[in-house]
Amino acid sequence: MASLLRFRKLCYVEPAVSKCSFQSYDKVIKKHDNQSCIPPPPPPPPPLRKITNDGDKRKVLRRRRDSKEWRCLDWCCWMVGYICTTWWLLLVLYNALPGFEVPESPGVKLKKEGLTPLHPVVLIPGIVTGGLELWEGKPCADGLFRKRLWGGSFTEIFKRPLCWLEHMSLDNETGLDPPGIRVRAVPGLVAADYFASWYFVWAVLIENLAKIGYEGKNMHMAAYDWRLSFQNTEVRDQALSRLKSKIELLYVTNGYKKVVVVPHSMGVLYFLHFLKWVEAPSPMGGGAGPGWCAKHIKSVMNIGPAFLGVPKAASGLFSGEAKDVAFARAMAPGVLDSELLGLQTLEHVMRVSRTWDSLMSLIPKGGETIWGNMDWSPEEEYDCYPTKTKYVQSALTESSQSTNETDGKLGFKVKDPVRYGRIISFGKTTSQVQSSNLPSFDPKEISRGRHQHKSNSSCGDVWTEYDEMSRESIRGVADNKAYTAKTLIDLLHFVAPKMMRRSDAHFSYGIADNLDDPKYSHYKYWSNPLETKLPDAPDMEICCLYGTGIPTERSYVYRTSPTDRCKSIPFRIDSSVSGGGDGCLRNGVYFVDGDESVPVLSAGFMCAKGWRGKNRFNPSGIPTYIREYKHKTPAFFEGRGLESGAHVDIMGNVALIEDVIRVAAGATGLEIGGDKIYSDILRMSERINLRV
Repeated sequence: MASLLRFRKLCYVEPAVSKCSFQSYDKVIKKHDNQSCIPPPPPPPPPLRKITNDGDKRKVLRRRRDSKEWRCLDWCCWMVGYICTTWWLLLVLYNALPGFEVPESPGVKLKKEGLTPLHPVVLIPGIVTGGLELWEGKPCADGLFRKRLWGGSFTEIFKRPLCWLEHMSLDNETGLDPPGIRVRAVPGLVAADYFASWYFVWAVLIENLAKIGYEGKNMHMAAYDWRLSFQNTEVRDQALSRLKSKIELLYVTNGYKKVVVVPHSMGVLYFLHFLKWVEAPSPMGGGAGPGWCAKHIKSVMNIGPAFLGVPKAASGLFSGEAKDVAFARAMAPGVLDSELLGLQTLEHVMRVSRTWDSLMSLIPKGGETIWGNMDWSPEEEYDCYPTKTKYVQSALTESSQSTNETDGKLGFKVKDPVRYGRIISFGKTTSQVQSSNLPSFDPKEISRGRHQHKSNSSCGDVWTEYDEMSRESIRGVADNKAYTAKTLIDLLHFVAPKMMRRSDAHFSYGIADNLDDPKYSHYKYWSNPLETKLPDAPDMEICCLYGTGIPTERSYVYRTSPTDRCKSIPFRIDSSVSGGGDGCLRNGVYFVDGDESVPVLSAGFMCAKGWRGKNRFNPSGIPTYIREYKHKTPAFFEGRGLESGAHVDIMGNVALIEDVIRVAAGATGLEIGGDKIYSDILRMSERINLRV
């Protein structure tokens, strides 16, 4: 037995060092007493090199130490393992511990309640959220046929930025395709389900509608080229006619059930234009005649509506900026303003965006009556920090009760009202002083020098219309002046006359005195709720669904920028200007309540007052409801939030999704709860002196 174990050890376990021939088992047994399988001695080690100096010693020690230490790959593998294990444990805790259960989706919840599809649903995306693909392009765009130029990965922006900008631009004169370029809207639900692979828009709502039974036969995404003016989507693509036909088809194929329309953001204005177009006589309108809306549409669920425009559209057209861009420009001017690499990002952005007529539909509407004048605005009592104010008020109340007297030093300092009506002001002082101390803007006075002594005469091709302005005209625009919603239109006409010529042909921003005037039958008035009537459809309902509780841009403090740079924008938001600790002025921007993009005033006024009850804007008395969703900052595991009120993130708001699904399943505005209001929209509406 000992011989067998010795054989196994020497000849099988260590075959590399054994020279035993694998004889038969019997031969090995016979010779085990006389000849053992002893391995040969190992070869002598190589002679050691004599270590002659300290450097050699360090090398030897380093080799010995390194042989025992981990390599970089080992550390990376262990780190990945730790991260995966930690994430797995957190996921287990999230799903197992009380209070951390994954919330049930609205679609699953409502399906358990017995809700099923009843009314077909049409979704209408807003500006920039719909995908655009290339159908014809210049040689620089080879290989991009039917590839997305907008939406998706945006890789082409980095590969060929100037080519991409050329193909995203529209013709400066017609507002349609430039010669040799055709960019069209991506069709179907994929047009706006995700803006990018990681950023949802309509995807969550679509998924929850599908969970109660919706699919392609009773749900449709009305994609359109959001760059075009609303009437031009019909002229070029027949988008309005296709929307009309689709609604009629859904109505017939779903048992003659009326359609629920869900537009978002600028899509609200697009569908408002459609409501007037579809019943207007051809060739300007759809020719369906009165009664079409009453027959085919059950409810319009407007999400994040920009009925009266947004101030940030004005700042974007004026200087290519908004809050975040201005802050980034101040922090890293070399990136946005540097001429070293020919970047001039904002100039490129302005050159392209000023060809998009749809942006002009978002310029504030209603003038000073709605948005305020130099000394008044409906939001002037807005408190930017209500939590802080309540805390201070409670502290002062307790102090006065304990002493039975009022300490004047502890009393509130009466703040000067914020003059939000001054949408653009040059200088912080200009945004605050009495209007009697400010000069007025007279475009006729300074326009005489517009085409004389051009500020950038040696710049070659014109990038923006500012290249056609003289330095005297630029100084005349600034010079301690402020602009309201009324004079803002004059300002844009002065600094961008080519752009505003197209705007005047497609949009209007006033208030109608007499809606029966024949001039209001023109399509340029149809997207302005203050210059058109709602259709005669008393059974149709209109809901305004929007977020509140997020600081939203309302007005801006500007300054001039150097005009000696070639092809530069001469005005910029002064991000160095801020108010006090309890002020609403931060980094050159005055804020009010809203959903981060649309102020409450624009989103809610028409449902709160403009269309409430029978009036001249709503002659058939279509019921209107306000459904506000107070913003709640998302938790760590919630991604973009289940109770977010932000302009796009609200599309994943659980309460909003439930409201939309219940209406699609047959509920009325009253049955989902009627008005739900957190903001001061009713008080602001009462302060607006508008004849309804």
